[in-house]
Amino acid sequence: MGEDAEQVFADSLGLPAGELCDLSFLVGNNQEGRNRMFTGIVEELGMVRSVVSQGAGCRLTVNAELVLSEVKLGDSISVSGCCLTVVDFGADEKGSWFAADAVPETLDRTILGQLSVEDLVNLERSMPANGRFGGHVVQGHVDGVIQLKKVQSLDDGSQRLTFHLPEMLAGQIVEKGSVALDGISLTVASVNHDEASFDIAVVPHTLAVTTLGHKVRGDSVNVEADVFARYVAGLLKAKFVQENKEQA
Repeated sequence: MGEDAEQVFADSLGLPAGELCDLSFLVGNNQEGRNRMFTGIVEELGMVRSVVSQGAGCRLTVNAELVLSEVKLGDSISVSGCCLTVVDFGADEKGSWFAADAVPETLDRTILGQLSVEDLVNLERSMPANGRFGGHVVQGHVDGVIQLKKVQSLDDGSQRLTFHLPEMLAGQIVEKGSVALDGISLTVASVNHDEASFDIAVVPHTLAVTTLGHKVRGDSVNVEADVFARYVAGLLKAKFVQENKEQA
């Protein structure tokens, strides 16, 4: 791969070109050095206790139990697909809770900016790279917000959900591939490029234990494309740039 193509590829992944051979970017670390990778298997539903403005950002306080069993300051928790850092935690008569700060960029690019008190959120603790996978590699880096276009309830208790497919993710969300919606690892059932949409088939259990069971037509969700699909898209883009340069 030529130097220009390598830089384009690296830029598409948000990496310095010299780090392309180091796959540790799939996991990453927070400031305290702890792993911050997720699998998209929601551990529990949390409820927003408070949203306090901090300039253009805010501090979210969320009621939770399971994800706080061994919590430490600086730990990473996925909140509906967004990787947030625990800045405080405790317990009182209303139950156990943790707090995390969301900066303006996070509020602008995710549904966290739409959250209100008593809203439900999907929660998952980060896991080490040698932990057991139940879903797929989820970084907690949301690509954007998409809208639920259609809900089809089936007689087995499952649902087929149709979501808008943004142009920027058209090559990264593919049939039978993985995608994270509000932090939930899901398999793409079908893609309709003519209608700029894709479908997800959701089993009753997932509807019962995640926020997907509460979604209606018109609601928004966080979307994160599969990191390996992003990797392939970056390779193809880099190859295209290299071929154009050679032909020039």
